[in-house]
Amino acid sequence: MITKQSIQLRTPLRFGIIAGVVSVCASAIGLVVLFSERELIAGVITMGQILIFAPTAALAYIAARDHAEGQRGIALLYGSLTGVISGIPSALLILLASAVNLRQFMPNVSPALIEILSFGLPPVAGSLAFLAAMTAVGLIAASFSLLPSNIKRPIFNGLLWTFTIGLFSENISSRVRFFFGSEFNKLIFTGKALDPFVAALIFFLAAGLTVWQGRRQTTHTEPEGVSTSRKSRLRWMTYAGVVVTLLILPLLLGSYLSEVLNNVGLFILMGLGLNIVVGFAGLLDLGYVAFYAIGAYSMAVMTSQGPLGFGLSFWAALPFCVLMAAFAGLMLGIPVLRMRGDYLAIVTLAFGEIIRILVLSDLLKPVLGGAQGILKIPKPEIFGLVLKQPEQFYFVILAGVLIAWFVSWRLSKARLGRQWLAMQEDEDVAEAMGIRLVTTKLLAFSFGAAFSGLAGALLASKLTSIFPHSFKLEISINVLVLIIIGGLGSLPGVVIGALILVGLPELLREFAEYRLLMYGLLMIVMMLAKPEGFWPSQIMKRELHIDEESEMLSAEAGD
Repeated sequence: MITKQSIQLRTPLRFGIIAGVVSVCASAIGLVVLFSERELIAGVITMGQILIFAPTAALAYIAARDHAEGQRGIALLYGSLTGVISGIPSALLILLASAVNLRQFMPNVSPALIEILSFGLPPVAGSLAFLAAMTAVGLIAASFSLLPSNIKRPIFNGLLWTFTIGLFSENISSRVRFFFGSEFNKLIFTGKALDPFVAALIFFLAAGLTVWQGRRQTTHTEPEGVSTSRKSRLRWMTYAGVVVTLLILPLLLGSYLSEVLNNVGLFILMGLGLNIVVGFAGLLDLGYVAFYAIGAYSMAVMTSQGPLGFGLSFWAALPFCVLMAAFAGLMLGIPVLRMRGDYLAIVTLAFGEIIRILVLSDLLKPVLGGAQGILKIPKPEIFGLVLKQPEQFYFVILAGVLIAWFVSWRLSKARLGRQWLAMQEDEDVAEAMGIRLVTTKLLAFSFGAAFSGLAGALLASKLTSIFPHSFKLEISINVLVLIIIGGLGSLPGVVIGALILVGLPELLREFAEYRLLMYGLLMIVMMLAKPEGFWPSQIMKRELHIDEESEMLSAEAGD
């Protein structure tokens, strides 16, 4: 007979097995050994240890928080059980590796891995020590879940800031060295790792700021009129701070990080365009890269100083590139007006492939260069200054992003934006209400294509040469993924998605062999924790959580 207690114990059992499998898989594919070479805090903790203990800590926290509400003893039991169960697979791996040569089946199960897992102890003692460590991690995570939010939040923020700075210490260290010299850099970083004293200082500083901010919000009250005026002032001060930060960012980041930021900006531009088509209008476009290619090749043909170009300036060619991409979007929209869902996705996908094949073909080789591409595309000039460096070209991309953001924001608030949202919900109802679907769809395709064409034109000028292999299907998929990750229909979500999708893998290039795997794991965690995206629109948030609200209302009605 299955009792209520046995059903409840399935939670730590299930979570423990998941965490244990994740840890063993990370060990078996070589991640733990590789990441153990990278210290986050010198002499204290490595990335390999984070990789081993983080799944257990996260799942023990969830088990204790969500499945033992108001029962402190059961919460601690759940955390401990999750920890000990998650440690069993790796403990068995330690014992098995001491008895059998596993390297003939799993080459990455090396003596270095076993030494890390067993803490340098003999096999039996090491496996028991690993089980004890996992149990302690689960118990600590469960205890953390029981803390009040005014204590839990500062600790979490302190740990988050400390480990984030430690993770990106290589990039941060180079900038500290540039501004303050090597001696000052040695006070903060030991090799690529944070100095323990500095790490503790960062933790307490971040935690203290969180506590101060919380107390300030709870104790500071003002009359309604004064509060409104103060909020308005704070809002404008925030805008001014953002503008100043954006203007001085290349100086702070340097050439490499500015180049990363430029790539992020191009994807933000494309994301803003596809967000209109998919996020606002609900039209699934998988051939979006075609407009990117049209903008790039238009810029290349008009400005190239080689045999295939007309030799125009960047600024003279830019409006024509945007208009040509918008016209292509219009031409794509006309034959697919009556298509929806999967059929629309297949047709747009085919359109993207047609454009790629055309630029590769011998038929258009005299115009577009075929597989050899187009070379000698000039950089933009401002008052005789050629914007060659990434720090200089950053401002061109920033201007494009700000213009696209403003246009998207105005469209979302305008009547056309409301028509797109109505069409996304139900095309038949929208048409019955008087919305002209033909015009509305064509405008969505045109605006989305124009932003992608602008991004392509900037890409051609940034690279000074373009080739067909730069416009593969993966770009369309990546742009679609970034708006889903950030939140469909959300303008800030596009920025967040581009930073995660494009910026984060570039910053993790020191783990080039596994960086895409890390990125994939992060995406899985994100989709489980925040399926609506990191910064969703209010409409999307309501739609995804409507079932939860209905259940809550039903429960309240039943009570």
